[in-house]
This record gives sequence, structure tokens and C-alpha cells, in this order.
Amino acid sequence: MELAGRHIVLGVTGGIAAYKAAELVRLLVREGAAVQVVMTEAATRFVTPVTFQALSGRPVFTDQWDPRVANNMAHIDLSREADALLVAPASADFLAKLANGLADDLLTTLVLARDCRLLVAPAMNRQMWENPATCRNLATLRSDGVDILGPASGDQACGETGLGRMLEAEEILLEMVAHFQPRLLADKRVLLTAGPTFEAIDPVRGITNLSSGKMGYAIARAAREAGAQVTLVSGPVSLPCPQGVNRIDVSSALQMHAAVHGKVAENDVFIAVAAVADYRPAMPVAQKIKKGAQAAPPPIELVQNPDILAEVAMLPAPPLCVGFAAESEKLDEYAESKRRSKKIPLIVGNLINDGFGGDDNTLILFDDDGQHPLAPAPKLQLARQLVARIATLLAERQ
Repeated sequence: MELAGRHIVLGVTGGIAAYKAAELVRLLVREGAAVQVVMTEAATRFVTPVTFQALSGRPVFTDQWDPRVANNMAHIDLSREADALLVAPASADFLAKLANGLADDLLTTLVLARDCRLLVAPAMNRQMWENPATCRNLATLRSDGVDILGPASGDQACGETGLGRMLEAEEILLEMVAHFQPRLLADKRVLLTAGPTFEAIDPVRGITNLSSGKMGYAIARAAREAGAQVTLVSGPVSLPCPQGVNRIDVSSALQMHAAVHGKVAENDVFIAVAAVADYRPAMPVAQKIKKGAQAAPPPIELVQNPDILAEVAMLPAPPLCVGFAAESEKLDEYAESKRRSKKIPLIVGNLINDGFGGDDNTLILFDDDGQHPLAPAPKLQLARQLVARIATLLAERQ
């Protein structure tokens, strides 16, 4: 469970998006967090405290004069237990009060007296979101170190469409998980490739491989959690883009090559996770090849694709380059040989039988200090360990 042992105070303000907060409580508890809900009076008009009590397993607080707190200081006691304070939904009124230091109810007083990080997930009509006063308030909150989660753009309860819609509960959960990860790559830029490439033979056939993209996508998420600005160049996969990651979709090796070279100069780290096809058809056929149209199967002449990782590593001022070696045998020999031939500081090796296409994997990191085996684990957990090693190498490089 990603949030085991964490204590989160969830503030709920008045707005139709309060219904999403109920699902958010369920998800936070499922991930092991202890959740204490604090509601404004307006929030109780949309969802009752009984709902949140049932989902969190804790009594809900709504009144700053609540007699259940022996010293009558709920605004102090509740914040001192918390690892983080999250307000979702955060109304325009609440953000205005927060930006100006107003404290006229339990939640605003609690926020002002907090002793932990504050995250807010705004929810309001698009005009309210775009209003100059709201923009000023948000700028103040960001400068004060408040984390603003969202909002999203989409259909709104008022019938209009635009920015102001609160993030979905699962999206906020991912932001909370990321919040507790070490910021090992803060202010760094990471470019990585993931998935397979598809080399067309004709409009419906091509050369590809079985790469699922799961390891690359896990690394993209882990790098973003670590504070990096992440760009993911992805071959064709059936995976959602990790939250907060900029994805560039490509199909062929040549498209991936162009996308990487268009972005690499502005990045501190390049991680080549994609399973790029070594060869492509020299002359793809414009129309579908019809079976039986000729006596024998048509010959397919192949030409070699560019080595994206090797080219990046050879740049005059390359980013820190990380490669991947998925082998069927002799992993130690082949992975280290690949690392040395490409002149890169780190390569990640794995045997395809250990995790190709699955959710778990077993990895070995090869660098100038030797081999560093990582025990079998879910790919996201391994990705976080890899990010930690990359951060160490970056620090040594600087």
C-alpha cells in the first residue's frame, strides 16, 4: 500500500465536486492512509458528514468549537497529527480566504495553523477560474508554497465546458503518492523512450516486437514523482500517459529518432527504454500486398535503423545516458558489452523471461562500480530504485 502509515487531513469545501471527495477518501484508505475529514458548513449541503465518517472510519469535524476536543483547539490538534493537509474540492471562496490569511471557520483556521504541507484541488465554474481575482489568489498561493492540483478541463455541472473541473479521485490519489516520494530529481529534465517501434512493410503489416512499454512508463512516472520535468517518446502501446508527463507518440524508429533529437538538447537525463527495431524494410509498399497475387512470397529487403542511444551518447555535451538490455541469455556479458560499446555510464539489464510484458521484473544495474542487482518487484518499485541511482550518478557528474 502506497500510503501505509500516512495521516492525511482532507478538507472538503462547498461545491458539487464534493461527491468526488467521497471516492477520494475510499481510495486513500485503500492505500493505507488514515484520513481525517474536516468539512465546511457549505460542504455539508452537498454530502453529509455521515458519508465521510462511514468511508474514513473516523468522526468528521465541522465546527471549530467542537466539544469533542478537550482543549477546544481542533484547529491545532488535527494539524499536528497530519503528514499532509489536502483540500478537495477547494472552492474559489476558500482559495481567496487562504491567499489573504483569513480564518473564519474550522478548516481555514486549521490551514492557517498547520504544521505540514498543503495541497489544494480547485473546483469551480470556468469563469470563476479565469477571473483575475482568482488568478491573483493562485499566484499568491503558489508563491507561498501551496501545491495546486489541477484543475482539469471538461464538462461542468453548470452545463458549460472549460477549465475549473476538479481532478478525478484517482488522479488526486496519484498526486498524493507522488507527494511523499523523495524529490531526487527536482528541477531536472528527463527524456525517455518506451514501448516498441513498428516498421511498416505495407499499410497493414510491419515488423515489431512484444514490448508492452510498462517498464518505460513506470520510469516516466517515477521520474516525475521525483520532481523531474518528464518527456516520454512512446511507440504504440495500450497504456495511459503517466500523470504530469508530456508524451510524444511515434510509430517507427525513424520517427522516434527525430523526436528524441528534437528534444535531447534541453534535457539532463536520457533513458532509452524503448525496444527499437534494429531493421526496417528498405522500400515499404504503398498498397496492401495481396496474397496469391504472385507465385512466391515477396522478398523484403531490410536496412539498419539508427542507434538512437549511441548517437545521443556521442553528442558534444550529452545528457546522462541510461540504456536497457533485454536479453535471453548471457545477461552479464551482453549488457556490459553494450554499455561499453555505447560509452554510457549506466545500463539496465534483464532477462526477458523475468518480466517481459508483465507487471513485475528483475533488474541488474551495470555501471563503472560494477553490478547492482535489484530484487524481483513491481516495475514501479524498480523504477523508483533506478531513479535513485540516476540521481546519485547525476550528483557525482556535477
